[in-house]
Amino acid sequence: MTEWSESRLRDALRRAADPSSDYDLNPEAAPADAPLRPAGVLAAFRADDGRLVLTKRASGLRHHPGQIALPGGKVDPGDADAVAAALREAREEIGLDPSQVRVLGCLPPHRTVTGFSVTPVLAVIDGPFAPVPEAGEVQEAFDLPFAHVADPARYRVERRRWRGGWRSYHAAPFGPYYLWGATPRILLGPARRLSPGCPRMCWRMPL
Repeated sequence: MTEWSESRLRDALRRAADPSSDYDLNPEAAPADAPLRPAGVLAAFRADDGRLVLTKRASGLRHHPGQIALPGGKVDPGDADAVAAALREAREEIGLDPSQVRVLGCLPPHRTVTGFSVTPVLAVIDGPFAPVPEAGEVQEAFDLPFAHVADPARYRVERRRWRGGWRSYHAAPFGPYYLWGATPRILLGPARRLSPGCPRMCWRMPL
């Protein structure tokens, strides 16, 4: 089932899940354990229909230019925790007032290749909200239908040549937006929880 309901999302959060990593598909490439910097990202669903607000990073950024991402960033000294960091970054990146956000809970942390331990924060946006992209940081903000987020069949594993070898990664394309890497891997977590009867490998593997 991929119909939107806040109660389904809450129920999904109660189901046990393991942490995820950018190295899930390429464990041989994972470096030795090292301290990870804390960060938070906000997966904010519109209360009326469950659309998820995503961003497309500006093309001039040094890191991950042009990629599709959840609003968020590293935990700064003034942030109480990763939730506070995610809310602050969402306000800066897309103009989302924290007073409109109801936090439902957090997913297990996700380890990135850039050395962060990212806490995905699931939340609901109450009332009308028109994103205001941060100049120089966010090229655009758009909504991803809940049916796309919640359906494990929308996710697939692709691969490409990188540094002389093959590297696999998660992808979940939507129209003109090519979601790949950490963002679809993070979203695959709640998709699996929302479809507990789906076999672990119901998403598509590369040919």
